[in-house]
Amino acid sequence: MSVFNWIIVGLNIPLSLLSAGHALFFKRTPQSALVWVAVCLTFPFVGPLVYFLFGINRVRNRARRLEIKRPSHRVEPGGGDSFETAKHLPADLEVSRAVSDIARISDNVSRMPLVGGNRIDLLHNGEQTYPAMIQAMENAEHRIFLCTYIFDTDSSGRQMIGALAAAAARGVEVRVIVDGFGELYSRPRASALLEKAGITCTRFLPPRLVPLPMLHINLSTHRKTLVVDGDVGFTGGMNIGDRHMAEVKDNSKRVVDTHFRLTGPIVRQLEQSFIEDWSFCTGQALEPTATPTVSRGKAVCRAIADGPSEPVDKLSAVLVGAVATARKHVMIMTPYFLPSVEMISAIQTTVLRGTRVDIVLPSVNNLPFIQWATNNMLYELLFWGANIYFQPPPFVHSKLFVADGHYAQIGSANMDPRSLKLNFELNVEIFDANMVEDIAGYVEEKIQRSRQIYLTDINNRSFAAKTRDALMWLFSPYL
Repeated sequence: MSVFNWIIVGLNIPLSLLSAGHALFFKRTPQSALVWVAVCLTFPFVGPLVYFLFGINRVRNRARRLEIKRPSHRVEPGGGDSFETAKHLPADLEVSRAVSDIARISDNVSRMPLVGGNRIDLLHNGEQTYPAMIQAMENAEHRIFLCTYIFDTDSSGRQMIGALAAAAARGVEVRVIVDGFGELYSRPRASALLEKAGITCTRFLPPRLVPLPMLHINLSTHRKTLVVDGDVGFTGGMNIGDRHMAEVKDNSKRVVDTHFRLTGPIVRQLEQSFIEDWSFCTGQALEPTATPTVSRGKAVCRAIADGPSEPVDKLSAVLVGAVATARKHVMIMTPYFLPSVEMISAIQTTVLRGTRVDIVLPSVNNLPFIQWATNNMLYELLFWGANIYFQPPPFVHSKLFVADGHYAQIGSANMDPRSLKLNFELNVEIFDANMVEDIAGYVEEKIQRSRQIYLTDINNRSFAAKTRDALMWLFSPYL
């Protein structure tokens, strides 16, 4: 062997061992660690290079540096009531022991306190949501903060840009965060039109090659929030675009979805999440709205922001805990359902304990490979008695969770690995019988229009379908 070959071997061995060791110690799941270790050790030079480009979570490192610089102030509830722990839930809030247990779980994973005095309004599709958002922006006096994953530049998107531009023109502080990958769904890009309209805009982790490569389809901000004057907020499952105009029957891409208008102290927690995201993207520190908040209703709420920069999977922990502690009824509506092993176990044991579990999924998915992987694991839940329902078209994108009629979660997170481990999400907890009843009623209405799936449906799939579904299920940690 020539000296040159010895040099190559001498360089490859430490590179492979170092990259494989990094994956072994820093990857959060055994599947991910195993794949990267195999890649680093199997492919000389190429494996370590690919791991350097795509495998290192630079987002978490950057977030930790910003955490050190983050100002010490936290969200103050202003005029609302703050309940620092679940032990201090108001006496007039009727909650079961199970719901109190859920609150204690989220106490331990969230930086935000529970805050009372909130009102939540359920909005259906773009027909109700976009006019409400535009009206809030037209009434803005001081500031507008908007964060979204997809910002299409079709008719709906341009109406939103027009409202933002009009607010900026009359002196309102307007700032927009658009996901760097999500904005690629349309041309021209939303950020280009926003900047052209004089709106201060930044992209969240846009794909790049220099100074350090950042090429990915995950690590996106999937958060969908609008905050106006620290007083009115919106969040839920909806992006911005004509696809959410569900009542337009000739819209081949139409999507059914839910969004929510929030008023009261909880809006400051949505604002705090935006402020932290803005600092992450730009390095600029924004001050929270200084004026006191006003109580608008009786709902007790809390925002839970989660993402790959966090040391623990907050939303996953709370959702698994909520399923495990529920005593009467759990309702899950999600467009993408690839639950973790922990969630599957929680659902199984909850059903065996006598709790009803209803899971509502779309019958036709815009990402068919996720639906195939889901089909492969439904047996694990149906066998023990969980109820699975498939909603008829058009595609339903709503993300809703209800437990025992007194607790709900709304927001951006799907029940799949991409949402709960790889992307930045924001959900809002709701402790309020009236609001939760409205959400549960919406889910129940969808169940009545859906087709229930039984074990025989899963078992009677063709051999080709079973093979396809099983193969896609192997990739479920990365879908």
